[in-house]
Amino acid sequence: MGTPPVTIYSSAWCGYCMRAKALLDSRGIAYKEIDVDGNRALREEMIARSGRRTVPQVFIGEHHVGGSDDLAAAARSGELDRLLGASARAAAERATEQSLSGDEDSHV
Repeated sequence: MGTPPVTIYSSAWCGYCMRAKALLDSRGIAYKEIDVDGNRALREEMIARSGRRTVPQVFIGEHHVGGSDDLAAAARSGELDRLLGASARAAAERATEQSLSGDEDSHV
């Protein structure tokens, strides 16, 4: 199973966003970028998910990593790698549980 999806809410003018994307790029981590410039609905989505108004906001799967400084700290401490691995394992476990649930239902 691959790594979980990484999402970054950003703005084109934001130096911290560029720094966060550069960190992800340097580690070969693919991500989906959501540009919130001029898009109130996407900015509100970001705020609802993160509880924060500033960009960038980074997510690994549904786990909120935080902003650029939080991402850098996670990378330095090894937490970023653990989150990527833990999220992938959790997704695999959920898929296995769902498949087992489906099998049990079909035998009832």
